[in-house]
Amino acid sequence: MTTSLSETSGYIGSTEAPFIQEMTEITHHLWTLGWDELNGGNISYLLDEEEVAKYMDIRSSLRSLELAFPVKELAGKYFIVTGSGKYFRNVIKDPGANLGVVRVSANGEQVEILWGLRNDARPTSELASHFMSHIERLKVDPKHRIVMHTHATNLIAMTFTHELDERKFTKTLWQMCTECLVVFPEGVSILPWMVPGSNEIGRETARKMKDYRIVIWPHHGIFGTGATMDETFGLIETVEKAATVYNLIGGRAIKQAITDLELADLAKAFGVVARDGVLG
Repeated sequence: MTTSLSETSGYIGSTEAPFIQEMTEITHHLWTLGWDELNGGNISYLLDEEEVAKYMDIRSSLRSLELAFPVKELAGKYFIVTGSGKYFRNVIKDPGANLGVVRVSANGEQVEILWGLRNDARPTSELASHFMSHIERLKVDPKHRIVMHTHATNLIAMTFTHELDERKFTKTLWQMCTECLVVFPEGVSILPWMVPGSNEIGRETARKMKDYRIVIWPHHGIFGTGATMDETFGLIETVEKAATVYNLIGGRAIKQAITDLELADLAKAFGVVARDGVLG
């Protein structure tokens, strides 16, 4: 009779962990939508130590990696992250090669790999943007857990044809689908084009995250944040739906639209506060 590692160590099998299953399911879903071609897109998910400890040994690590800059605010925090250069379509076949559970070191200067990222794989190249965004979102929302970056097709297309003014872009999205104002009443934020993976784009994204849950990188994709995987995906999904409607309209004349007054009535009915200055 043979015994498994989980039976001898007291740990439940790692791949049975709900957070690994969530990451496996959402990465596959994003790939099937066509939003994460090749190795595009990345996700990080802030975990509770107690939950991680049920599925793996947190007393030791497989290896450590130096961070480009310290993140002392996240010292001791646990995350599951997608790997750098990894294809979302492959996660479902081999989570341990394409995902990793990491812990930020006590001094905030390294990440300790506890599980996954086999064959010397590294966390996403956008880890700086993720960590800086987690820091800022936790300041305004203690329930915050998810940072999701994806190449939502119609939103990218919209950044080529719509003026990249945050208030105007927000209003257009609100007018495309009735639920948009309710789902993201704070609107969306937009950065100028920047080189991805840099500390600069990470800092600017995090700065916007003080006031927004959605940050758009023109001609590239979208960063969305939330308390759960469903909430974060649903937020991005709603923005993408609005962008799809906008693109379907194309250059045709709009004969009727949701008016500013109707948007204000909508906000009042659902008890949300629309971002100042967007409505006339």
